[in-house]
Amino acid sequence: MKTNRNLGLILGLLCLITLFHLPLKAQQEDFRSTAPNVFIDCSRRICDMDYIKTEITFVNYMRDRQNADVHVLITRQTTGSGGNEYTLSFIGLKDYQGRDSTLTYFSRSTDTEAQVREGFVNMLKQGLIPYVSDTPLSEFITVSYEKIEAEKTPPVTSDKWDHWVFYFSLSGNMDLEDLSQQYRYSFSLSANRTTEASKFRFWANTNYRRRKYEISETEKVISQRDRKMVFSQLVLSINDHWSAGGYVHLYSSTYDNANLFATIGPAVEYNIFPYDQSTRRELRIQYRLQFSYRKYDEITIFDKTKENLFQQSLNVSLEIKEPWGSAGMRLEGSNYLHDFSKNNLQFEAGISVRVFKGFSFGIDGEYTRIRDQLSLPKEGASKEEILLELKRLATSYDFSLNLRLSYRFGSIYNNIVNPRFGNR
Repeated sequence: MKTNRNLGLILGLLCLITLFHLPLKAQQEDFRSTAPNVFIDCSRRICDMDYIKTEITFVNYMRDRQNADVHVLITRQTTGSGGNEYTLSFIGLKDYQGRDSTLTYFSRSTDTEAQVREGFVNMLKQGLIPYVSDTPLSEFITVSYEKIEAEKTPPVTSDKWDHWVFYFSLSGNMDLEDLSQQYRYSFSLSANRTTEASKFRFWANTNYRRRKYEISETEKVISQRDRKMVFSQLVLSINDHWSAGGYVHLYSSTYDNANLFATIGPAVEYNIFPYDQSTRRELRIQYRLQFSYRKYDEITIFDKTKENLFQQSLNVSLEIKEPWGSAGMRLEGSNYLHDFSKNNLQFEAGISVRVFKGFSFGIDGEYTRIRDQLSLPKEGASKEEILLELKRLATSYDFSLNLRLSYRFGSIYNNIVNPRFGNR
């Protein structure tokens, strides 16, 4: 009898919980129906979508732009200090047509991942508030302002580094098995200074890799690849469309038969669009002229151990990021002035388009016509050197193509975050 009484009590509590829960759930659904539908157009490497959904709960997240009231297009580019500039373009759709705005968030190179995403999401909140202000959800939105007391305001000081940013990196790894061994190390050093008037870049890098294979007790194969590079560039801003500069490049590589390649030359560039629109679109035309001193490890197919060369190149680059997707193209041609038949033509293109609701299409490819392999060794490459990719081989072209098709359907909402067992 007591057991039946306890069971009846439990069932009664469950009924009460259910009765309270249903109105609450209905109320949540009502508020959800009034919230703006937002499509966040941002790659995973830029945006932590789980964090965004957890921190911003006053909008509905759409999987597709066609269902959205607001399209947020987010792009990122590196700043001179080594941080990042995030451009958030808010594009109103449907009832919000014409209500567009753009916000910018800057992160520092010393910021942690948590600091970057917190500042980024705070800027995203500010941009979304105007779209919530005329909905029933506005009564639950509060605006706060943290007053900065005069005595706590840090004094204005000049940049003691004068816009200089330095970077150092050293890495190495070892992989050992019974019949094979591999050692690798890499060293990088850079120094950059970026202002509105000029940009200076210095970068040095060395990579070394050694592999050893035991084919049998008496036969062993050892391969080594060594590459060193130093690059320095100075760019001066002329106006909104023109810039000019020069560069120095030192290069050494066992793979390219390069004991020492030393290159120096000027360059000029014209951007059809103003440079301040570079986060959304740019069409740059760049011309370079260079002088190279080359010293080879082995005698070349043209019986050269060293030579002086003049070379010119023309580069046209187009990049577009719009609500419908993104597209890019690069065409570059170069030739040696002593022999115009020694030339190189490279073409790259890619496009990613949202064709219709849930369906996306992307394709990118690259083709290079090669007529300028002056450094190929006269003796060619042995079978081991070919298989181990120790020397560059003669070729007349290089081609690659990638195709992507995707279609998603189902619930238009994407609000829920469940991190159990990871998200990948």
